[in-house]
Amino acid sequence: MKDHLEQGCKDCSKIVSLWQWVRRTAETEVNYRPPSDAVRIAKASFAGPNPTGEQKRPDRLAELFFDSFLRPVGEGARSSSTGTRYIFYRADPFQIDLLIESQASGRSVVVTGQWLDLRRPEIVGQDLRVTLSNLRGPVVHATTNQFGEFCQEIENSGNLELKFHGAHHQPVVIWLRDDHGA
Repeated sequence: MKDHLEQGCKDCSKIVSLWQWVRRTAETEVNYRPPSDAVRIAKASFAGPNPTGEQKRPDRLAELFFDSFLRPVGEGARSSSTGTRYIFYRADPFQIDLLIESQASGRSVVVTGQWLDLRRPEIVGQDLRVTLSNLRGPVVHATTNQFGEFCQEIENSGNLELKFHGAHHQPVVIWLRDDHGA
């Protein structure tokens, strides 16, 4: 390899130079510790399902049935952005209705939700623990009331993750990416 490089192969010299730079950079970065929030966000970004099927997620994603932001804009309208979004999901045996409203300051959103247990429609999903995260800062916890409802405000990051335990205590995740007018 050394002889080959000494003969002046420009392509191989560029590759060696690149890897030498990577090595020098890695040696100087040994003491660098990224902020824990950055590590958490990076890990969450790569936590998606593995397409090879080698590793299964312990949670499942809810199925989207309706999203008001996916409706076409009416004829002659310049924008349908009202800062309010209605979303309807199903994660058997639950039906989940969500309303996401941008606050006037634009710094936060209010997420209101209601759960219905489809196995027993006369009984709403009360006392269901819900976790809401904007994937940047503090996580917000809520418990649904006697009507299966919760309402929480969270910092507007453009991305939200809503998680709850569904049938057989299996975690269910609802990803709300860039969907509240951010």
